[in-house]
Amino acid sequence: MNVDIVGGSGFIGTRLSRRLSQAETIRFSIIDKAPSALFPERVKIADVRSIDSLRATVTADSVVVHLAAEHRDDVRPLSLYDEVNVQGAKNLCVVAREKGVKTIVFTSTVAVYGFAPIGTDESGMIAPFNDYGRTKYEAELAFKAWQAEAPSIRTLVIVRPTVVFGEQNRGNVFNLLRQIASGRFVMVGDGKNRKSMAYVENIAAFLEFAITLKPGVHIYNYIDKPDFTMNNLVGTVNRMLGKSAAIGFRLPFVVGFMIGKVFDLAAAITGRRFAISSIRVKKFCANSVYNTALETSGFLPPVSLSDALERTVRHEFIESHDHEGVFYTE
Repeated sequence: MNVDIVGGSGFIGTRLSRRLSQAETIRFSIIDKAPSALFPERVKIADVRSIDSLRATVTADSVVVHLAAEHRDDVRPLSLYDEVNVQGAKNLCVVAREKGVKTIVFTSTVAVYGFAPIGTDESGMIAPFNDYGRTKYEAELAFKAWQAEAPSIRTLVIVRPTVVFGEQNRGNVFNLLRQIASGRFVMVGDGKNRKSMAYVENIAAFLEFAITLKPGVHIYNYIDKPDFTMNNLVGTVNRMLGKSAAIGFRLPFVVGFMIGKVFDLAAAITGRRFAISSIRVKKFCANSVYNTALETSGFLPPVSLSDALERTVRHEFIESHDHEGVFYTE
């Protein structure tokens, strides 16, 4: 089996590549606009915005895993969301038709649901609140149109992960863990809100599993259960670091949100990016809890969520890994 990982030089793609490199029956290539630190010999340079570059790199009759996306909160210009996420998906569909691709695995996002009710599953209402969620859903529609052209022979797997974390990632979860580890963490709100999370190794394992699914459209939220409350998450991390699990000073949400607005203004004036923003405070204090039909697929995640958190904390804040590269995401 030939597998093309579009966007494979990134955080999830590197983990998936590592898994596929150990599979004797799979040959894989990475298609990305950036080189891969771990598998440079596997990379074919291409940009999903250029249909010609995709034509030159996608392998005939391959399985395509599509990971490339614009995803940060502060992408500028905003048109990049449409150019990369939507037009990139449409370009890939054109090339898939030309190359005889019969299976596409697409990583979308739970952001397609917007501020979703607690327990939203794959049947939840599509109501994105930002350009990222909107364009990811429009990409889903493009891939569904591709699959519908030959439904008896084409396989489309849409994976909607929640927030992803793991070793070497420099996204929102890492920023939270770093604040806790530094001792400078301040809880905003009562900490009773719950967060669904997804460990990168488990997502990579599911993507590997997904490439074997039969023709049809398969949609799965990717969530590693059980969900943590913010209080439980902070207390668990503190215990892993040998600290007290008790949480001291708490900042009311309104105060935290106004501080975020101050940083928004500073970012607008200076053009700089700050770790604090009003939308990040809002996300931090909101419930973000999803359900998933993963158990119906037959897939079993290889790492429990508690073990995944311990692995990440140990790797980032207890052991030394200064020689390893990192990935910057949201």
